Amino acid sequence: MTLNPANDDFAQSIRAHLPEDVLRPVTARYLEEPRGRYAGQAGVLALPRTVEEVGTLVRLASDARVPVVPYGGGTGLVGGQVCPDGLAPLVISLERMAAIRAVYPTENVLIAEAGAILADVQAAADGAGRLFPLSLAAQGSCRIGGNLATNAGGLNVLRYGNARDLCLGLEAVLPSGQIWHGLSRLRKDNTGYDLRNLLVGSEGTLGIITAAALKLYPKPAGVGTAVFQVRSPEAAIDLLSMLRDQVGEAISAFELLHRQGLEFLAEVLPQVRQPFATPPEWSVLIELGLAADQDPVAALEALFVAGQARGLVEDGVIAQNLSQRDALWAVREQIPEANRLIGSISSHDISVPISSIPEFIRRGAAMIADLGPYRINCFGHLGDGNLHYNIYPPKGHSRAEYEGQRSIVMHAVHDLVHAFGGSVSAEHGVGRMKVTDIERYGDPTKLTAMRAIKQALDPKGIMNPGAVLR
Repeated sequence: MTLNPANDDFAQSIRAHLPEDVLRPVTARYLEEPRGRYAGQAGVLALPRTVEEVGTLVRLASDARVPVVPYGGGTGLVGGQVCPDGLAPLVISLERMAAIRAVYPTENVLIAEAGAILADVQAAADGAGRLFPLSLAAQGSCRIGGNLATNAGGLNVLRYGNARDLCLGLEAVLPSGQIWHGLSRLRKDNTGYDLRNLLVGSEGTLGIITAAALKLYPKPAGVGTAVFQVRSPEAAIDLLSMLRDQVGEAISAFELLHRQGLEFLAEVLPQVRQPFATPPEWSVLIELGLAADQDPVAALEALFVAGQARGLVEDGVIAQNLSQRDALWAVREQIPEANRLIGSISSHDISVPISSIPEFIRRGAAMIADLGPYRINCFGHLGDGNLHYNIYPPKGHSRAEYEGQRSIVMHAVHDLVHAFGGSVSAEHGVGRMKVTDIERYGDPTKLTAMRAIKQALDPKGIMNPGAVLR
């Protein structure tokens, strides 16, 4: 269907129905994304304060056939939050809808508006003696609506799941402007199709999430954190299996780190204190959250001894207090920033079956070596099979020198991921960056069903056009 730009006439129609201060001048931050791959555009920028105002904005856009781009914290890495081409859209930012509406500690439920910053949701849960476990590098600026819209992953997926698994109910505005009042706190509700799980991960293409009922958890009584130097990725997987046998599902995080990432830290962020004097080829960052009658430090010490006995572990550091724990996590959390400062030729958010990871890493290294003298930083969430497999220019060279090679590198990596039965988008979403990828690697039947759902809910095609589906 033909769409129309969000122009001055459309802005006037908004002013006729909503307070003047809902509209704001378009500034650069609403047109940028972190990796600088896309320069967005916007005809009109709106900052609503209520779900009713969101509903009015979307209804007016539907009536006028104006494209709509929902905007959260702007931290997405696949271009879903910006519209680089086509008609200038109405950008709807949820930042003024940031309230924590309610906390139900006995139910382990928190209700937050979509514009609430993730760190503020975590703090509200903590204030009620509970844990909201979604944890991302951008948690100080990303917003919970965007986290849900992209089904964000992060550091604690191994234990608690993705954003989808942490959501009980939603309030949302559908493409017609109708409001879905689905903020259920129920754990069981088998009353037909699950709109919640349809909207979570839809990246603003099927509607705008305005609030969510989120799952909380008891805070672990004892937390243990360690970094172990391991012989190889195979050894890391064997160590994870040993730890599961030892503590069950009490593993909060099991992160694989490669020497290259630690060397990047030393190069551009030397103030970050590293646990080993010489960066090991491979290491794992482990965190446990145990009950009151269990000692996490003792559990990690036992794992270290057993891992050494089997030839899996070569060295290690176990945090003895909160300061040491924070120092170990600072290493992992600063790796993405070091990556950004170095400048990747091509970054890949991928997943493969966990047992296939070692062979994927071996074959990937050989393949990249055939393409050029590149550096590889392979790190990520080993416990759930999600790797960040990023390719960098040789030391002394810049990303700009190799920009022409980006698509060659990306396709080679994604072809290999597909050959291993993996996913080319593990936790960042599709956005605009990976539309071609899901056409190339996706199941045709699934794509047909996705297009049918899009047509049924958004027949005018106004919601985030160009994202997820072409």
